[in-house]
Amino acid sequence: MKKFGIYPKVLIAVLVIILSGFLFFSSYLEIGKPVIDFDQKITAIGRHKNIDIHFSDSNSGLSRLNVELIQDNKGRIIADKTLPAKGVKNETLSFALNMADFKLHDGPAVIKITATDHSLFKNKAVISRDVTIDTVPPQIYLLKNINYINQGGTGYVAYYASETITDTGVYVNDYFTPAQPALIDNKPHHVVYFALPMDAGKNTTRIMASARDEAGNETKISLPFVIKEKKFRSDKMNLSDNFLQMKMPEFQSMVPSLMDKTPLDVFIYVNSQMRNENFATIQKICEKSVPQELWEGAFLRMSNAAPMALFGDKRYYVYNKQTVAESVHEGVDLASLARAPIEASNHGIVVFTGALGIYGNTVIIDHGLGLFSLYAHLSSIDTSVGKKVSKGGKIGLSGLSGLAGGDHLHFSIIVGGRFVNPQEWWDPQWITHNITNR
Repeated sequence: MKKFGIYPKVLIAVLVIILSGFLFFSSYLEIGKPVIDFDQKITAIGRHKNIDIHFSDSNSGLSRLNVELIQDNKGRIIADKTLPAKGVKNETLSFALNMADFKLHDGPAVIKITATDHSLFKNKAVISRDVTIDTVPPQIYLLKNINYINQGGTGYVAYYASETITDTGVYVNDYFTPAQPALIDNKPHHVVYFALPMDAGKNTTRIMASARDEAGNETKISLPFVIKEKKFRSDKMNLSDNFLQMKMPEFQSMVPSLMDKTPLDVFIYVNSQMRNENFATIQKICEKSVPQELWEGAFLRMSNAAPMALFGDKRYYVYNKQTVAESVHEGVDLASLARAPIEASNHGIVVFTGALGIYGNTVIIDHGLGLFSLYAHLSSIDTSVGKKVSKGGKIGLSGLSGLAGGDHLHFSIIVGGRFVNPQEWWDPQWITHNITNR
C-alpha cells in the first residue's frame, strides 16, 4: 500500500516541474513588447528640463532602458540603464536634462526612448517624438514702470511677453499670484492684481514678474515700486460672558468636539483654527476667476452706513483683564439699520453663497481677472451661485450671523487669494491712477 501511495506525490512533483518549466519558457519565449508610459506633452526642451518615464513588462521583465536625443543625425545618450537578469516588471527613469551638457543648438530634435525585455527575442519598444530645443528665455515688457502701492493695498501690473508663455505672474517675496490673460489695445497681454502685506517695507520686500515658456525657460524681472506707509489702528475688545454665552453655541453645533468646552475655549478655537480654515476655503473659492474685466468704475460702499472697524485693525481680545486672543481685521465693518439691504459693489458673477464659519452667511462675487468682493454676517441671502449681478443689485440683508456682536456688514476685497484694503476700491481717483491709467 505504501508503494502505491508514492505515485500521487511523484505525480504532483512532476506536474509542478512541468508547470514551472512552462511558465519559465512561456515568459522566456514571449513576443510581447514592453510598455513605455510617457504622458508628458513635451514639445520643447529648454536649458533645464525634468523628465519622468515609466516602463513596464509583465512577462520576462525589463532588461535595458535607453533615452537618446538626436539632432543633425547625431545621437546623445541622456539615460541608459541595464536591469538585473531576473527582470524587473516596473521601472521609472527620472532625470534632469541640462542642455549645456549635450552641446545641442536651438532648433528641431528627436527624443528617442527604447525599452528591451529579458525574453529570448529581446523584444523592444521604441517611442520617438519631435521636439524643439529652445534655450532662449522669454522677455517681459512692462506697460508702466513705477508702481505706488499702499501697505495692505492692491498692486497692479500689465505686461506682454516676447513669446507664448505657459506660467506667469508676480512674486511678492515668496508669495506667487498668477497672471490673467487680457486684451489691451486688441493685443494679448497679462495682468495681475496682487496684494502688498501690511508690514511690507522697501528694504524687506521684493516684487518680481515671472514668465516661463513651453520649453521651461524662466525669466524674472524686478518691478520698480514705491511703498507708501500706512498706519493701522489697534484696539482692545472686552469679551463679555453674555456675548460668549450667546454666540458660542452656534459654533459648538458646527464642531461637535467643542460641545464639552467652555465658551472661552470655544472662542479661542473659533478665532484661531476656524478663522484659518475659513481663509483657506476663501482662497480655494477664489482660485478660478473669469478671464475678463467685469467691473466698471469705483466700487460701491454700503449707503448710509457708519464704519465700525477698518481694514488692518489689530484686535486684542480681553477676558477678565487678560488678553486671551488676537486677530487682524481684514475688511471694513459698516453698520446702518438692522436688516439693511446689501448691494453688489460692482458688476460680477456670484461664486459663493452660504454659511462660512466666522463670516456667517456670506456672498462672494468674482469681478474678473482675479478680483473678488466678500459680504459677510448677512441675515439672509438673495442671490445664487452662477448668477450675474449688476452694480447696486440687491444680494441680501445685513445681520449678525457668524462671529458678529451686532447687525452690520463685513465687506472685503480679495486679490490673488489675499485680502486688501477695500477703501482703495471705493476711491475713483485711486482706480484711475493705479489701475485704469496703467
